Amino acid sequence: MDPISILIILGIVLVVIILVVLLLFYGIGFTSIGSDEVGIVEKWWSLAGSVPSDGLIALHNEAGYQPQVLRAGVHFKTHFKYKVKKVRLVTIPQGQIAYVFARSGESLKDGQTLGRVIPDSKSFQDVAAFLGNGGQKGPQRQILREGTYAFNLAQFIIITKDRVHSIFTSKDESAQIETMRSDLALVNGFNTVIIASSKSIEQDESGNTLRSKDTIGIVTINEGPTPDNGAIIAPIVGACIDDEFYHNNFQEPEKFLAANGRKGKQMQVLTDGIYFINRMFANVDIVPKSIIEIGYVGVVVSYFGDKGEDVSGASYSHGELVEQGKKGIWKDSMMPGKYAFNTYAGKVVPVPTTNVILKWISGQSGDHKLDDNLKEISLITKDAFEPNLPLTVVFNIDYRKASSVIQRFGDIKMLIEQSLDPMIAGYFKNIGQTKTLIELVQDRSNIQDQASTEMKDKFKLYDLELQEVLIGTPAASSTDKRIELILAQLRDRQLALEEIKTNEAKQKSAEKQRELNEAIAKSAAQTALTQSSIDIEVADNKGKSELRLAEQLALKTQKLAEADKYKRTQEADAARYTKEAEAAANAKATELNAGANAKQVELQATAEAFKLETVGKSQALNIKVVADATAEQETKVGIAKGTAAKALVDAYGGPELQVQQSVMIAFAEALKISKSPLVPQTVIMGGTDGKGPNAMEGIMSMVLANMANAQVSGETKEENILNVNKLEK
Repeated sequence: MDPISILIILGIVLVVIILVVLLLFYGIGFTSIGSDEVGIVEKWWSLAGSVPSDGLIALHNEAGYQPQVLRAGVHFKTHFKYKVKKVRLVTIPQGQIAYVFARSGESLKDGQTLGRVIPDSKSFQDVAAFLGNGGQKGPQRQILREGTYAFNLAQFIIITKDRVHSIFTSKDESAQIETMRSDLALVNGFNTVIIASSKSIEQDESGNTLRSKDTIGIVTINEGPTPDNGAIIAPIVGACIDDEFYHNNFQEPEKFLAANGRKGKQMQVLTDGIYFINRMFANVDIVPKSIIEIGYVGVVVSYFGDKGEDVSGASYSHGELVEQGKKGIWKDSMMPGKYAFNTYAGKVVPVPTTNVILKWISGQSGDHKLDDNLKEISLITKDAFEPNLPLTVVFNIDYRKASSVIQRFGDIKMLIEQSLDPMIAGYFKNIGQTKTLIELVQDRSNIQDQASTEMKDKFKLYDLELQEVLIGTPAASSTDKRIELILAQLRDRQLALEEIKTNEAKQKSAEKQRELNEAIAKSAAQTALTQSSIDIEVADNKGKSELRLAEQLALKTQKLAEADKYKRTQEADAARYTKEAEAAANAKATELNAGANAKQVELQATAEAFKLETVGKSQALNIKVVADATAEQETKVGIAKGTAAKALVDAYGGPELQVQQSVMIAFAEALKISKSPLVPQTVIMGGTDGKGPNAMEGIMSMVLANMANAQVSGETKEENILNVNKLEK
């Protein structure tokens, strides 16, 4: 066979193969589905007829959309009978949820807004199971969590955060789906519900501050029967994990409704955690936890619960207090801490338990900011003045009585403005009418103590504990100058009193100065006395020294000492008497001079007179002490010399020898004074033979004879010494 024939045959075969392939895939119906795709099958015709008018999916081989989808691979679906629509798998990212809208199924019942959950539908991937088990058309209660799904988009429309997955929709249907998507986006419905402590940066007085917020979730159910008896809060159902209808914090709507859950605000709250909640079934409001700070208690006003029995007691007639969990005001308050309290089911009124300071002073307020609207109390005094009285009151609330206070007054600010303010203002207005302006100022302390005592009983009537009442200085209005005039007079009066006190203080100071001068004078006299004592000791030592010298010149020193003693004694007496007279005269003159000037400078003159008198006495005393010391010194010296002379006489062997020495000394002195030659030019001899005694010997003989006669007549040695002394004189 020639080459041309071969080529023609090969060409015919190739064409036939191509035609067969096209026939198989496009004519007969081979379809290839990718791994990330599904094929939605629509049957064009069927001997079983078409789907019912109220249906969309052909469950019994009718013409229309088939419930099964084609997964990855090659499938035979002839185009003469089937049409295959390839769509991508639906992927839901982690942390997000998706919503399902069923296009066919049973109709929703009255009061039902979402289709029931069909557990066997494999998360809507088994259309036959969904429809065969009573699946309903419309939005579904069951949501889709993260993952990849093979949906039959002819039956289900999948609404995700980013897009709507469907193959075809009518205009009205598209508008409905888009509205659902917008509504869900507004409530952040495509994200999980996260309840946790959050941190945020807020602006305050000191700048940016990082603050943490503890939150809870308040759930509002959109489907189900309404609460009984018009209750505004639905009771808790299926909250216990052991409960048959435990709905896992509203994440399983079918169990919640099976537990007879009601629509509306729920008493049960969501605490910290992540929740997958269908936002078409339930809305979640994130609110802060109820925090009771230190120094406060929280009084609970509950809007939910059964009617409770009044536990306030028969003596309490201001309302009912109930136990915890009942409707009304709970008797027991919340202590400081954090509470997952449903603020839609009640409110927590913070009540301070620390000291509350209220200031009736314009522009000032205490730390609790409860006295913003308080101002000074306007008084009318007994003398018709109209001062404004600033006032500060300190009280506290017993935490055990906080509930009764709220029951009676609603809140603390209302208590202060509607009860305490008029009560305290009226009390002080009454006091002001009984006092003059000056009495109001001067008796402030007494009025304050009286008010603190009397108002404690009034505060107890309000279940309050009064701590202290502090009264400020009454002040006048800007147009009233009379009060300032009265206060100026009071200041002048006080200034005069202070001057009197100052003068009295000066008088006391002068008296103290006088006492000081006395002390100084005594100190000076003491110094003189001390010096005199020292002088006496020095003189004593000097006398002892002279005693040794007197051993050589005993007799001369004795005589001189006696004469000098007598002289000094006389002089000392004269000087002493002179000084005493002068001191007395000076003291008298000082006294007269002080008396003359007493009226002019009485205190100073008295002090000066006393000073002069004291100094004069001190000088006189000094002179007398010195004179006595000198006399005593001379006496001791004389006694010492006498003792020395006696010792010398004894040393010579008797008075006779002493007399001889004295006579010889006197005789020598006479010769010295007369300047006569030691060897006389003329010798006078006694006796007849010229051998008798001379004049000196005669004198000595006469003296000795007299001494012998004196001994015979019974004279003592001391008398002989006296005679010798007389002879010397």
